[in-house]
Amino acid sequence: MRSIGSKEKVFLLKVMAVVGTRPEATKMAPVVLALRRGGQVPVQIVLTGQHREIAQQGLAAFDLAPDFDLAIMQERQALVETFCRAMSGLVGLYRQERPDLVLVQGDTVSCLAAGLAAFYEKIPVGHVEAGLRTGDRDNPFPEEVNRKAVAAATRLHFAPTQRAERALLQEGYPPCEVFLTGNTAVDAVQLLAEREGVPEAEVEATLKACADYKMILVELHRRENWGQPLHRLCRALRRFVNAEPETFVVFSVHPNPVVREVVRQELEGRERVRLLSPPQYPSFVRLMKECYFLLTDSGGIQEEAPSLRKPVLVARLRTERPEGIEMGLARLVGTEEEPVVESLRQLLNDGETYERMARGVNPYGDGRAGERIAQAIEHYFGLRQEAPERFQAGA
Repeated sequence: MRSIGSKEKVFLLKVMAVVGTRPEATKMAPVVLALRRGGQVPVQIVLTGQHREIAQQGLAAFDLAPDFDLAIMQERQALVETFCRAMSGLVGLYRQERPDLVLVQGDTVSCLAAGLAAFYEKIPVGHVEAGLRTGDRDNPFPEEVNRKAVAAATRLHFAPTQRAERALLQEGYPPCEVFLTGNTAVDAVQLLAEREGVPEAEVEATLKACADYKMILVELHRRENWGQPLHRLCRALRRFVNAEPETFVVFSVHPNPVVREVVRQELEGRERVRLLSPPQYPSFVRLMKECYFLLTDSGGIQEEAPSLRKPVLVARLRTERPEGIEMGLARLVGTEEEPVVESLRQLLNDGETYERMARGVNPYGDGRAGERIAQAIEHYFGLRQEAPERFQAGA
């Protein structure tokens, strides 16, 4: 730690926050805002460019913009190439800017590259959303291995739930380096849900088209679902909407061509199905507020939807976020066509099941995770005497 800045203001700590995807951007934003609000810690935001445009949208939703853009992606770039280009760009940037702490979020290739590059440069790493585990290194792929590798390089672990905290302690990380904070996804969705902004034109038109129907919001993109699982999920949606005339499916289609081509092949032009380019994050929150329920393989949506009282069907074999499943707010439905159709129809037509799933308290956060993480950083570097209070679900 060192003094930096001008005669007017001297900072004792310099933080660099690295993001590559929109979920990383939206979940990192509450931490950046909390650190800047305290006035003691300047934060530089680095965009790797893994999902460049939609990550920029995620930051812009919170009036944030990247200080550095590495623009690492090329057409249909393999994971190893993405990792190598991110590592190379980040090492050069770390040497140029000399941050005292690098913040990473989640489990993406960008997160892995940022954490390992910082470790190699002997810069402490803070990991937002640390400790999530499925116990299966192939599900999700490659995220399960990414986050365990990042944990090994991390000095400050910000665990979103007691289960995540327990996993880190069982793996041998020192208790003084593990902080139970809640998940910043809840901070983000609560902040934007309170705003009364006008959604972008395509989303506004979609909301009008859905006005007389029960909207089912869909977001599917995970790598382990590429290929036949995604085909099966799309066929299940097609059968469901054909059988249930009061429904309207709105599918936010990930920009990756591997996803986009399958979704268009299976669903484009179908009655009461609308395919959207990924909306800006405030507009997506508006869609979540207005939908009846969601079908997704996204981790972030599993955390966000309970704050909006929306049930979630999780199209995965396993989830590292079992708290929502255990509390009855979400249901793991897999990727086989027949069980997915049955799950969709049951949630639509069984009012008692729907109400039970929509009533629970969000186990993932209370809207103060960013504040706790900022306080933990300040405490670790001696800028604050007390450690932050622990997150308590439902308190």
